[in-house]
Amino acid sequence: MYISELKLWNFRKYGKDKWSLENPHLTVPFNSGTNVLIGENDSGKTAIIDAIKLVLKTHAFEWIKVEQNDFYSGSDKLRIEIILEGLENEEAKNFTEWLGWQDEGEEAKPVLRLILFVERNNNRILPYEIKAGMDEIGHPLNAEARDYLKSTYLKALRDADSELIAKKNSRLSQILQGHDLFKKTEGIEHEFETWFSDANEKIKIWFNSSNKEGNQKSNKEQIKEIVDKFLKAFIDESISSEMKLSEPEIKTILEKLSLGIEGAKTPGLGTMNRLYMAIELLHLKKEWNGLKLGLIEELEAHLHPQAQMKVIEALQIEKDVQFILTTHSPNLASKVDITNLILCDNDDVYPLSKGKTKLDKKDYKYLKRFLDVTKSNLFFAKGVIIVEGWAEEILIPEIANQLGYDLSKHEVSIVNVGSTAYLHFAKIFLRNDGKKLGIPVSVVTDLDVKPKGDGTFDETKETSKRADLENHFKDFKGTKVKLEIARQWTLEWCLYKSPTVSTLFKESVSEIHSGTNKFKKNGDDFKPEFEAKFIDKLAKKPGTSTIDKVAIAGLLAEKIATKNNFEIEQGDEYLSYLVNSIKHACRIND
Repeated sequence: MYISELKLWNFRKYGKDKWSLENPHLTVPFNSGTNVLIGENDSGKTAIIDAIKLVLKTHAFEWIKVEQNDFYSGSDKLRIEIILEGLENEEAKNFTEWLGWQDEGEEAKPVLRLILFVERNNNRILPYEIKAGMDEIGHPLNAEARDYLKSTYLKALRDADSELIAKKNSRLSQILQGHDLFKKTEGIEHEFETWFSDANEKIKIWFNSSNKEGNQKSNKEQIKEIVDKFLKAFIDESISSEMKLSEPEIKTILEKLSLGIEGAKTPGLGTMNRLYMAIELLHLKKEWNGLKLGLIEELEAHLHPQAQMKVIEALQIEKDVQFILTTHSPNLASKVDITNLILCDNDDVYPLSKGKTKLDKKDYKYLKRFLDVTKSNLFFAKGVIIVEGWAEEILIPEIANQLGYDLSKHEVSIVNVGSTAYLHFAKIFLRNDGKKLGIPVSVVTDLDVKPKGDGTFDETKETSKRADLENHFKDFKGTKVKLEIARQWTLEWCLYKSPTVSTLFKESVSEIHSGTNKFKKNGDDFKPEFEAKFIDKLAKKPGTSTIDKVAIAGLLAEKIATKNNFEIEQGDEYLSYLVNSIKHACRIND
């Protein structure tokens, strides 16, 4: 069985003034395997994990209860529902009186709905209990049924060292106690207990030994008799001490165990963190008829990027275990199958599973190959600018700075797709479930209509190409994804024609291609052949070499940054598409 859906009403940030059971304030669908919640800080990822914990509790016997700040501001009641599906017969028999059914006849499948409804009065939280059933109220779950529904939870910044050392109620001892190898048969002593009893007897004999070697006092005289003398004086003459390892009971014995790495004396935090996750997986892989659910916050804690990728790869191939994870790591986001990602934004969730977005089979296949670490930044940004190449990626941040819109402060990510394949990435933000993502996305593209032989442009072709590009984006109408097309041809041509940066751009071309005479200055101006030669190189005309666009963009960005009183000239139609893309991503026009 697995969690297929979580519903929240007035829980923390997910709430409204109006209450209707037919319209939850948040619905989160999950698949039966790996689910990864992603998004910027304070987007609600932890609230989703905590809601699940409040209903299911955890195997670690943590003290989890509803707090005042769990109620949506101004509300005096909250509700959490969890839907469990995929129950096998051996699992379903534990919840017979609470089950509902999906479909009919031979296709009927059991489903279990868990309900937590909590009210408060004058800031006093009223008593509550977990219920289950298919009606609105449900019926109380007994302790035995609830025991089959606990989750395994690893918190953010988990203290693996503390959880794996020998101590009372250590997490290690709890996990081992739940394993079949340590389940006791009534009247039969576990072999660990036999060993401890034997060891205790030997220790007792040693401390009570009256044997002497030469003039040395016996063990009993040196320790036990001295302790007993004081003990009798402190308490009573009938009292005597007894030295032993511990009580020969399996729980006490397991609390004496610690877990480490063989041969490693002082393993680091990252290694211990992975060891901690490994022992929890032992717990989740045990043979039993209960829920196998792992909740892991910030999987990347203490792990370097390559370690993160190894861990998430291992988790994704696990069978019969459901994982619900949160992360702030683009490394993990790039390694997880995109269909397992759930984007949290603007008090809602946006699963990227098939059918929920406008991504088709080809898009998913493309993104699986090309959605790398740098591009995965788009999942954690408040605004996104998708560009075709390095030149745009280099120049746009500096132009934004000159406009007064620091992209870092506005939490805007530039995603360089390295080609005209921007539609694959843009469609991530296009929903098929009626929802609208609030993240502003600018897609910056060239017009790609080359000049004619005489250096002029065919306006008819330009109009037709612009209409064709806009037609490709017709599905984005009314969304936060905006297409910004170059005024003419390419970025470099627009920079050359821009009244704002034309001179700086020509200087950059001349300095980078200092060996090309036609690019050099002629007095205070450039050689008359500059434009013709520039067009040839930009158009990759046969017999000519190309210009180094990246190097030119880097030098131009430096010149823009160091120029005093740099301002975008009013009405500069050649830079307007870049300016518009920046303003949209930074929410300046909202």
